[in-house]
Amino acid sequence: MPRRFGRNEGTRFGAGAHQSPVSLAKKRNVRIEQDFIPPEYSPVIAEKTVPAKVTRTAPTKVGFVSLGCPKNLVDSEVMMGMLAQAGAQLTPAAEDADVIVVNTCSFIGSAQQESVDTILEMARHKASGKARKLVVAGCLVERFGDEIRKNIPEVDAVVGTGELGGILAAAGLAKQPPQSTPFTILSSRPEGDHRRQNGRFARDAWNGAVADLPNYLYDEETPRVLATPSYTAYIKIAEGCDHPCSFCIIPQLRGQFRSRRFESVIAEAERLAGTGVREITLIGQDTTCYGEDLGLKDGLALLLEKLAGIAELRWIRFLYAYPNKITGRLLDTIAAQAKICSYIDVPLQHASASVLKRMKRGGGADLFLRSIEKMRRVIPGLTLRTSFVVGFPGESEKEFEELCEFTREARFDWMGTFGYSDQDGAKAFALAGKVSGREIEQRRKLLMSIQKKISRANKRALVGREFDLLLTGRSEETDLLFEGRTAMHAPEIDGKVFVNDYHGGSEPSAGNFYRCRITEAHDYDMVAQILGECTESSGVTAQEVRCGG
Repeated sequence: MPRRFGRNEGTRFGAGAHQSPVSLAKKRNVRIEQDFIPPEYSPVIAEKTVPAKVTRTAPTKVGFVSLGCPKNLVDSEVMMGMLAQAGAQLTPAAEDADVIVVNTCSFIGSAQQESVDTILEMARHKASGKARKLVVAGCLVERFGDEIRKNIPEVDAVVGTGELGGILAAAGLAKQPPQSTPFTILSSRPEGDHRRQNGRFARDAWNGAVADLPNYLYDEETPRVLATPSYTAYIKIAEGCDHPCSFCIIPQLRGQFRSRRFESVIAEAERLAGTGVREITLIGQDTTCYGEDLGLKDGLALLLEKLAGIAELRWIRFLYAYPNKITGRLLDTIAAQAKICSYIDVPLQHASASVLKRMKRGGGADLFLRSIEKMRRVIPGLTLRTSFVVGFPGESEKEFEELCEFTREARFDWMGTFGYSDQDGAKAFALAGKVSGREIEQRRKLLMSIQKKISRANKRALVGREFDLLLTGRSEETDLLFEGRTAMHAPEIDGKVFVNDYHGGSEPSAGNFYRCRITEAHDYDMVAQILGECTESSGVTAQEVRCGG
């Protein structure tokens, strides 16, 4: 299925940038098992249902592998929508595909390597299967476009993050990329314009997709095929990033921050709700900046309030928040609206003020703790998730201990940890005081061991309590159990709730909401008993029915 970052786990922040994973592709010594978007994720055009064109020959069968984050998954859904509208048939089986598309991630070195490994695995289907074309899309193209063409000759075409309309030509369904696209070019923020003038988005040394930064964003009229279960969907409300974080190359990969029109997001949400979607997750590199480029103040809060009025929706959440953009209005809106999950994902990256200064982020442990205290005070039962980077250049033992002590005090519900390594194009690449890979891994494991104890205690405190549960189906571990999520669990990235008991004669169904009681707790997962089906929460206050409990 589409790959995401793991739940509450640490990983290496890059794999070294002195030799690109694409340049190593010639070795062809990696075998992996990579699934297509699976058949149970029904390909239904959610945004605009257009019948396939009538042709005299069999339709081209296209299969997708989508790697990386939910933002990348939405890009895959948009490309699948364009292909379906053009008459292609989407297939979940690699051996049946005429065209294979790998939508790649290039955020960190390990993600780049996974992308290259997957491209090589899919390339084998051109030799041993029926595949005629192999298309590579996404962030890896922005970073290594020319190297992909040079070092992996099986690749027939590349499509960058701002060139999604070119997927038809790449797949052989159009003669050339369109001059006009179904995307809307939007305005930028003054901060982004200023940082662009100062070189924040420079990628002159990259052999990437195109010289210009990506500057497009899909809208409610763009065809889209959902790759998620029918009851849940992502909506990308913004694209790009203007922040100056010295370890990150996403601004070069995705371009300047730009928001979708307010009415466009609402229209898409209403259409998705009309098709049976009950859970919406708003995504963007920084959703808390939403609307600033459109002249909106507290745009995310306004958007959430409007979405909460859509009758068919049950849960609404957003990913991700920037620390200094979490306003009082936003917190009040989450607290007041029953449908908005009491869940905030705010990647803090570190807690030492000196490290954060070198990261070009600002803040520190004391400031963060005061902010966390306010969030928990305003929003009862708040679930808080964060992520950290350990081993940033110059990180001393004292600075790392500051991070450990902060983690002990903050007691996050969910936490991920990345080990730093260089990314060419990031400002941190030139910093002195690099920490050894061995030390980075030791620090990562130590920090996660601290969080594991906190997570275990947090989960045990929930035993005996009742929550609403969205059932996701039979467990991947055994057919004897079901799995689900509460509002404390974001799709794909947090722990699981295993169901081993349910009342009534009928078996619970995926996509339905049930009331459950937590009976066991482990490090990251919990076990629950289903008590019965939930009633709709419309018409009641947030205090009477709060998402998740």
